[in-house]
Amino acid sequence: MNWLESLARAWAEQSGWEMLAVVLALAYLILAVRQNAWCWAAALASTAIYTVLFWQVQLPMQSALNVYYMGMAVYGWWHWRHGGSADRALPVTRWPWRHHLIAVALIAVSTLISGFLLSRHADAAWPYLDSLVTWGAVVTTFMVARKLLENWAYWMVLNALAIVLFVERAMVLTAALYVAYLVLSVVGWASWLRAWRAQNETVSSQ
Repeated sequence: MNWLESLARAWAEQSGWEMLAVVLALAYLILAVRQNAWCWAAALASTAIYTVLFWQVQLPMQSALNVYYMGMAVYGWWHWRHGGSADRALPVTRWPWRHHLIAVALIAVSTLISGFLLSRHADAAWPYLDSLVTWGAVVTTFMVARKLLENWAYWMVLNALAIVLFVERAMVLTAALYVAYLVLSVVGWASWLRAWRAQNETVSSQ
């Protein structure tokens, strides 16, 4: 039960701002799993708070990532509501393998470059892991905004890595959030896969 006691103690020690950010972040993901466009409003509020919090604990890449998240929240809101044909809600789609190869290569190169620069020129903790989680999230958030099914598989990997990063930085409450994210990313994959299959069955029957 030591980890439960640590979590309870961490909860008591966390700021009200981090608690609010966690609640909003959970609301974002639950709504995203349900394909509800209001997820982007929750994301905008949560990421604004986390931009400041991550800067305070010397995770500059995570702080910068949340600035990007705020912009993507606006884009995602519009695209989910109007990105489909005839200005309809956006359907779930999939990428071909070559797009995934390009995405993974882009994440890897960006991670090496920013990790090297942070390790040499910034007071950053875990520069390469911080960079990997950051650049992976940049690509994957774009995938969410486009309603690409495979975003959930990317998040499974990134959420697991983020747990390690935040535990090391003593952000136990945020680490617990990413444990919930990891579970919800599996739920999201199953939910969106059902929606994608239903869409294909509807199209094939027409």
